[in-house]
Amino acid sequence: MKANLWALQREFQSESPVTTDAGRDHHLALLRGMLCIRRFEEKAAELYSLGSIRGFLHLYIGEEAVAVGAMQALTPQDRIVATYREHGQALARGIPAASLMSEMFGKANGCSRGHGGSMHIFDVSRRFYGGYAIVGGGLPIAVGLALADRMQNNAGAITACFFGDGAVAEGEFHESLNLAALWKLPVLFLCENNFYAMGTALHRHQAQTDIALKAQGQGVPAASADGMDVLAVEAAARKAAAYVRQGLGPFLLELRTYRYRAKKEIAEWQERDPISNFEARLREQGALSDADVETLEKSVQDELAEAVRQAEAGPWEPVEDLTRDVYTQEAGAR
Repeated sequence: MKANLWALQREFQSESPVTTDAGRDHHLALLRGMLCIRRFEEKAAELYSLGSIRGFLHLYIGEEAVAVGAMQALTPQDRIVATYREHGQALARGIPAASLMSEMFGKANGCSRGHGGSMHIFDVSRRFYGGYAIVGGGLPIAVGLALADRMQNNAGAITACFFGDGAVAEGEFHESLNLAALWKLPVLFLCENNFYAMGTALHRHQAQTDIALKAQGQGVPAASADGMDVLAVEAAARKAAAYVRQGLGPFLLELRTYRYRAKKEIAEWQERDPISNFEARLREQGALSDADVETLEKSVQDELAEAVRQAEAGPWEPVEDLTRDVYTQEAGAR
């Protein structure tokens, strides 16, 4: 089994990635998706400092290529489980910025009626089954969703589970990968390795820092990709998702990215910024102009302005409804 996993990883890594022949419209859509996440997070940080957003706020700045690239490999029937740093995945999945911002304001017009807030985004209509505040908490949920698809004969549907490098220190990581491999469940594990578990560097909480190797120890084939390159992420995610859809069992894709934090590190990682580098690549190909960037930025800014307007004007949930959904109610009880 181990030899087969190593052979699969070598084959996966050696294949040529998808190049930039997908078309200009697709590339502009990728760029807009990343810009939307970046500007949303910048606005969220501003509103948090003003007290409009309360509780905790975990930003996704620097990791935009992961959410946007990986989402290209998923279909509407696929399920998604994310972490507490999930604004990027939510936007990339298609949850409207207004619905998301209203949720972060705690308003009733939010995607979870204001019950979830920043760390618990949920939208069943888009099969987005939550951000989870517990580190590693989404992993067993993803395995359960994949098992449900198997039991309901939802052929071709997969569950994509985003989690950070900090989650690999949790027991749920090993238990979830073991069960997924044992039962050959359709789970695409997507590790957003930003090299920090909150404030703890990867090498300070993991003796073995090769996350792909950890997955192989549980019988799950794995590979790594550059999480700062949206096209590299898309290419790797499409290949990994295709493997899972064949009914061959789970696959783990480690996406090496970075969450902007220490000033010294920021200076180094900004040279690999996923947005500015992708813009530069498109300009070199003659596929992007100043006018294009201006149009994209205006489109994003208009969308965010409307999102903030709806969040500010949105209603609070009535006091009499505050205990609603605390306990399960029988069908028709409402």
